[in-house]
Amino acid sequence: MARILTENDVRKLMADPSADNRATTAEKVADAFQYGGLSRTERNLAEQIFRLMVKDAEIKVRSALSRHLKTASELPHDLALSLARDVEEVSLPFLESSVVLSDTDLIEIVRTASAAKQQAVAKRAEISNELASAIVDHGKSGEVIATLAGNAGAELSEKNIAQILDKHGDSVSVTNSLVTRANLPLSISERLVAVLSQKFRDFLVQERDLTDEMATDLVLQARERATIGLLPAGVKNADVIDFVEQLGRSGRLTPSLILRAICMGDIAFFEAALAVLSKIPIINARQLIHDAGELGLRTIYERAQLPIDQMHVFRAAFDAARELEYDGGERDRQRFSAKVIERVLTKVEQELDPENLDYLIKKLQQLAA
Repeated sequence: MARILTENDVRKLMADPSADNRATTAEKVADAFQYGGLSRTERNLAEQIFRLMVKDAEIKVRSALSRHLKTASELPHDLALSLARDVEEVSLPFLESSVVLSDTDLIEIVRTASAAKQQAVAKRAEISNELASAIVDHGKSGEVIATLAGNAGAELSEKNIAQILDKHGDSVSVTNSLVTRANLPLSISERLVAVLSQKFRDFLVQERDLTDEMATDLVLQARERATIGLLPAGVKNADVIDFVEQLGRSGRLTPSLILRAICMGDIAFFEAALAVLSKIPIINARQLIHDAGELGLRTIYERAQLPIDQMHVFRAAFDAARELEYDGGERDRQRFSAKVIERVLTKVEQELDPENLDYLIKKLQQLAA
């Protein structure tokens, strides 16, 4: 069984009670407390020593104690709080690792402490949703929030992440951290696509000397491709409707996005988009869209205020998407889209003048890219 202090340790302290020697003693007692298999009497003695050392005037001594007790699961709670509330040099490693501290302790610290202490808490291996919410609400810097967002052990709700984007969407470190999180909700992924697209547009204008129009056009195409790609196979209809409603609220439910979805064979997105834009229940929208005649789709299309001169293009794309099937091979979505577009062009080329046909071909080629 390990002893807390040897006779040599005691003699050394008596002869030279310097900060360095006291720090060394703190490390030795802390290690013995955690790993030495001490008896109950010896543990009580060690705790008495700790209570003296947490009041030591030298930061070096308290810091040594913090580093060597940060993983001690049986440390008395009052000692844990003393170390957690100490100056940053002492408290940071303890805040990051101690399992003795409760959520209540940590939330109190997050609400009142410095950004450095908040960031230490945000690095913890496990962070409950209650604690994560406190960090989101009281975080004093983008780096604190970026650390939390990048922590796979942090329980962040959809509401939490939405708040993070509201407050820190302009921070590159925050958005980069969010992108790395697994299983992001569709609504959050779409917002991230929009935020990152805007940053890319600004980069193209400022660093690559593209005109606003050229940069916006390029980014719009990329954003729409990414947006459609967010919808996984087999996604629930309710999730699609929520996703489309968010696009509508943000002004990103554009005719080109809807047409791109049809060309990719995403009928559920098309149905939800027309329902949202025309402000009618999804079940009614489906009945109109799938009406065997021409009147149903035309009625809801016009009510959705989509471009009248593109009605025949949407009709042709919708008909083709319903008739074709995915082949199940690699890049089958791209091949499916190419077939839809080919059918659309074949069907409408007789109805358009050469100038409009050239424009349509260019737009459909962009959708297929």
